[in-house]
Amino acid sequence: MIPSVLPTYNRAPLHFVKGEGSWLIEADGRRFLDFGAGIAVNALGHAHPALVSALDEQARKLWHVSNLYEIPQQQALADRLVEKSFADTVFFTNSGTESCELAVKMARRYWHESGRPDRTTIVTFGGSFHGRSSAGIAAAGSEKMTQGFGPLLPGFRHVPWGDHDALHAAIDETVGAILIEPVQGEGGIRVLPDRCLRGLRALGDERDILLILDEVQCGIGRTGRLFAHEWAGVTPDIMMVAKGIGGGFPLGAVLATERAAACMTAGTHGSTYGGNPLACAVGCAVLDIVAEPDFLEDVRRRAGYLRQKLEGLVGAHPDLFEEVRGSGLMLGLKCRIAPGDLVQAGYGCGVITVPAADNVVRLLPALNMTEDEISEGVNRLDFAADAVRDALS
Repeated sequence: MIPSVLPTYNRAPLHFVKGEGSWLIEADGRRFLDFGAGIAVNALGHAHPALVSALDEQARKLWHVSNLYEIPQQQALADRLVEKSFADTVFFTNSGTESCELAVKMARRYWHESGRPDRTTIVTFGGSFHGRSSAGIAAAGSEKMTQGFGPLLPGFRHVPWGDHDALHAAIDETVGAILIEPVQGEGGIRVLPDRCLRGLRALGDERDILLILDEVQCGIGRTGRLFAHEWAGVTPDIMMVAKGIGGGFPLGAVLATERAAACMTAGTHGSTYGGNPLACAVGCAVLDIVAEPDFLEDVRRRAGYLRQKLEGLVGAHPDLFEEVRGSGLMLGLKCRIAPGDLVQAGYGCGVITVPAADNVVRLLPALNMTEDEISEGVNRLDFAADAVRDALS
């Protein structure tokens, strides 16, 4: 008999009932250090006082009115995002998947309105993840994502990660956009080198191709800057964000230049819940903290400390780990073992991590995790590594 919750997840047998900062408390009272942050969502940890206060204050006033009316909280958050980014305009969604849908629609609508409706092809890259909607799985293109869900949405051209010759060979007169993650999350914490992102921007400028960045996982302070592409000193035409922008409350957005977005006029897109007062009140509270230069400097400092600790872990267990990879507080342990073994052993040692492709275990802690908590978490990972070795011997 099928369970009442559709069984599309391989869930761990853990029942968390409370969160406090970087800690999760199980129903039986056990405390776990959270190096997953809800897959890079809880940017400020669990139950951050500023976020709780913003949500409580807004919840006592107004929850939902729909986008048939002006929403002051939405306007305030949009203004902040425009002020802090390359963008001229913002559309709010409920998730990264929805942001992908709009980014694809916007790119194709742009060329339709420009008199080139044939420029529908979007170039994407091996190992990518852009959500689980029809557009998202077609963009990623992997068999794991697409098997059984055909016919797929056409118009995506897949290029192997890091293959510059294949990229240039894929560009023809039908290509209207390039879509890429500055740091692949699900794909195994693979960082796009700054020179490559600059090269994509130059290619787009040269061939008049829109550049779409997926910063759903790597944005909102995760790499030590508000947005990951800032490290390369370039800007996209369209960018998808979600996860950390709501600090745990469902919220996403598409940021765009006026040039790219002017084609999206009244009636071309919509969302019943997107940009509702509750989500945007929390989003404003997140940006009040995360967008501050001093906070981002602290993220970079904590990131350096965590990487140093993880390098020591790799050095202590060369039979289990190959390297540390990633950027900021979006780091990965490249394993010589099945990453699920380390994740499972971590549960027994009271530490939460997240598996990824390419034999990687992701570490995505809250951006405000303390150095003492980082040390404690890596110590627990050390115990977990010992447990894996004992189990394999």
